[in-house]
Order: sequence, then C-alpha cells, then structure tokens
Amino acid sequence: MSLFGLGSRNQKTFRPKKNAPSGSKGAQLQKHIDATLGSGNLREAVRLPPGEDINEWLAVNTVDFFNQVNILYGTLTEFCTPNNCPTMTAGPKYEYRWADGVTIKKPIEVSAPKYAEHLMDWIEAQLDDEAIFPQKLGAPFPPNFRDVVRTIFKRLFRVYAHIYHSHFQKIVGLKEEAHLNTCFKHFVLFTWEFRLIDKGELAPLSDLVDSILQL
Repeated sequence: MSLFGLGSRNQKTFRPKKNAPSGSKGAQLQKHIDATLGSGNLREAVRLPPGEDINEWLAVNTVDFFNQVNILYGTLTEFCTPNNCPTMTAGPKYEYRWADGVTIKKPIEVSAPKYAEHLMDWIEAQLDDEAIFPQKLGAPFPPNFRDVVRTIFKRLFRVYAHIYHSHFQKIVGLKEEAHLNTCFKHFVLFTWEFRLIDKGELAPLSDLVDSILQL
C-alpha cells in the first residue's frame, strides 16, 4: 500500500505477510481498501462499501491490520528484547498477560517480545482456520465471528500501546512516527466505526485516541 510504504531497510516483518486469496471477494475488497486509502481520507476508507457484507469487510480488514502491526513491530524487534521489555506493558499502570484460552488458560506474565510472538501465532491460527475466516465466496461465517474479530483487535491495540509507551523515541529516531501515527489513526477509526474495542481497553492511549476521534 503506497500510503503505508516503509523504507526498504524495514521491509522485514515480524511474521510473513498475509494476502487475501486471489480471485476471491477478499481480493476485490482489498482493491477497494487500497483505492480509498490512496485518497488519503481514512474516515471514508473504513466505512462499509455500499452493498457489501459486513463480515467480509471485517475479515479483509483484519488481515490488513494484522499485516500493518506485523510490519511496525518488525522494525522494533532489535530494541524490544526480553532485557529491555521484561513484561508487556503500556506505561506504568498497564501490564498485559498472555492467555489463549486453549493451551494457556490462566494468564501468564511474559516479556513483550514473547507476548507479541504468542499473539501473532494466535492471530495467524485464526486467519488460517477456514471455519472462522472462510476463503470461499459465499461460505458462511461462524456465529462467534464478531467476537473473534473483537479479540484480535483488542490484542493488536496492546501492541500499539506498548510501541507508543516503550519505543516511541526509537520510532522517531527511525523517522517512522508519521507512518506509525497514520497506521494507528486508521486502526482507531476502523475499530470505532464497528465498535470493536471497548473504551476502557483504549485507556493507555486515551488522549491520543480522543484526539483522533475529534478530528
């Protein structure tokens, strides 16, 4: 996406980039996202296109936001280490513990890089599960699809919160703050449009979120 292009040195991602399946509805919606983002109007870009299925729209955008966070966090892996970030925090008041509800049912304290690794593995497993994210046009979405999407976005927000609180000076040093801010603005407007994250979850970045929503 040209709007979110990074310098060539930062093309490594924390995880391999996910693509919408070619020839599918997802690929068509991806083209719509690229076109509207290219216009620079993020409020317009997040809206459900007329006549489109909301679950299809949520699915394609979930892949897109996963990729964006993937790239952003990938630029910081040399700085976000177990020594520098022994816990997954967003400032002094917020600490996130990891649980996936399957193999790890009781939340455990892990370093920030380990949290990000668990999170990206977990999201990839959801995206690759056709019972949750169907690849074929017309295949039904599960009844709990919106709940899965909400959990993904809630956890992706935590990566943004950690980056802003723990690594923003590094981002500035890499001259990527405009890119980070644009990605986060897009993320906030999308989650707000579809009520995907409860306001309380946004507390670590509440001032920034409020400034975005008031623009």
